[in-house]
Amino acid sequence: MDRQFPIGKFHRPLVPLEAGARAAHVDEIDRMPASLRSLVAGLTDAQLDTPYRAGGWTVRQVVHHVPESHMNAYVRFKLAVTEDTPLIKTYEEALWAELPDARTAPIGMSLDLLDALHRRWVTFLRALPDAAFQKAYKHPELGVVTLDTALALYAWHGKHHVAHVRLVAGARG
Repeated sequence: MDRQFPIGKFHRPLVPLEAGARAAHVDEIDRMPASLRSLVAGLTDAQLDTPYRAGGWTVRQVVHHVPESHMNAYVRFKLAVTEDTPLIKTYEEALWAELPDARTAPIGMSLDLLDALHRRWVTFLRALPDAAFQKAYKHPELGVVTLDTALALYAWHGKHHVAHVRLVAGARG
């Protein structure tokens, strides 16, 4: 198994999503916080500070990374809906993961943030008309990204990191 990409790499959709696929991605985003929370329940600090692969982040860093990433995603969605293909700013996620809060803070605060953020994000997504998912933002590295593509990406992103945590949580025996 590829421990870096345990569910495989993300594949950008080549065509706009159909309504059923879009709804499935929104449902995945809706379920993701509970999946992550259940996996980390009962992990010790030693387990939280265990990397999911050699050279990879610890479970604690992953738990703190997900809401940081998804906060950026939520803002990008809002910018795309309210502006004409806005240029978004990237951030240095690897450097953020090395900051003291990501390395040592209790995970409960990030789990709570993720719960609230996803409730708000899912409410927003479910209220968008289908046409809004063809709106886009411009990413400095990825180019123009439609909201359909971003939706698929962030549904994948959540599952991707849940799978990372499962590598450690499943090994706890």
